[in-house]
Amino acid sequence: MTTPIWDFLRGYQNEGMARFHMPGHKGVNGPLGCESWDITEIRGADSLYEAAGMIAESEEHAAALFGSAASFYSTEGSTQCIKAMLFLALQNRRLGTPPVILAARNVHKAFVHAAALLDFEPVWLWPEETQSLCACPVTAEDLEEALGQLETPPAAVYVTSPDYLGNLQDIPGLAEVCRRRGTPLLVDNAHGAYLRFLRPSLHPLDQGADLCCDSAHKTLPVLTGGAYLHLAKTAPAGLRDRAREALALFGSTSPSYLTLASLDLCNDYLAGEGPDRLRAAAGGLAGVRQSLSAQGWVFAGDEPLKLTFDASRSGWEGSALADLLRAGGVEPEYADRDFCVLMASGAMDKEAFRIAANAPGLAVPGPARVRPALPLAKGERVLSIRQALFAPQETVRAEEALGRVCGAPTVGCPPAVPIAVSGERIGREALALFRQYGVEAVKVVKEP
Repeated sequence: MTTPIWDFLRGYQNEGMARFHMPGHKGVNGPLGCESWDITEIRGADSLYEAAGMIAESEEHAAALFGSAASFYSTEGSTQCIKAMLFLALQNRRLGTPPVILAARNVHKAFVHAAALLDFEPVWLWPEETQSLCACPVTAEDLEEALGQLETPPAAVYVTSPDYLGNLQDIPGLAEVCRRRGTPLLVDNAHGAYLRFLRPSLHPLDQGADLCCDSAHKTLPVLTGGAYLHLAKTAPAGLRDRAREALALFGSTSPSYLTLASLDLCNDYLAGEGPDRLRAAAGGLAGVRQSLSAQGWVFAGDEPLKLTFDASRSGWEGSALADLLRAGGVEPEYADRDFCVLMASGAMDKEAFRIAANAPGLAVPGPARVRPALPLAKGERVLSIRQALFAPQETVRAEEALGRVCGAPTVGCPPAVPIAVSGERIGREALALFRQYGVEAVKVVKEP
């Protein structure tokens, strides 16, 4: 497959031009060693948000690989894409209907920021119970009931799949409900770009989603910040015309050409050895799971490139297990009190999986710790998200936040899933979650 962005950068480097243009390093290799590849929108380089040349050509290659109607590059991660696809859904909603998104509660904080910027109101889909802030399972029956309770159809239904613990939503079932209701399904697939290249494909587009975002850099050989906004072939045609405008609304006018080049080169990887390497990695991780399960370790989630230790059911604290893995040569992606997550990719070889299988080898799982279901922090809505996030705020200790109105969502990344959402009154359930997830300070709306 051709790589037009990379080819242009290589050609420009070889020309040896005196660079009287940005960036300020002028292509002189310094401590990073990549400065000569880093350019701006010079003649022939195309422009990301007005793409008509090499960037557009590369994006067409990506669309063919992902089976989309159109795929657009982001150099600012899925954060930019989340905001863009919500903008598109709101712009396309039925005339006369309010700006409402029906969303599973385990959203990334980028969703909350989008609600403030676009001034829409989320209606939350809550699980009956959950074991983690990261997880919010939604069944087709749950969705059908929630849609039936709304007076007017929402602009979209929004779910996160996979979540940070590797749980996959029933996208086919949810998509069927959305089709019957005439409501688009949006999926935050930040962790699942590789799912398209398994057999069978588990990618949201192939399972019925109308729009989704993929963080290419999470599981594919792409520099940090590289992501895709995908439009399904079933998505309303008008969305494609406004997609670049939507991305430009939330993106820098100075996108990284290094990141664009890595997305471009990833096309060649996915057209060649990539799928075999991804499937081999999924198999390698399955082998690690099988080996450690035989020793008594317990796992959660069903995503093929995540290994999520259910630490509490293995008699461990997740953070302590993470330290054990580090001592064995493995750096985890994420750990909290109850879980510890490893993420794999097609860049890993057999030796990496051997190390992972042996890292906790000196320890033995213990008796399962009691882990009650987490409280659901269904705070009373006092202000809109926009009103609260833009209001004057102050920071208070978490244990002093009871009864105060949440200002900015306070949460670490990972997992970047808000406990309390802007505009909600903070209740005792939220305080319990603050303690569990180590949140010590909270931003609240200043009181008169």
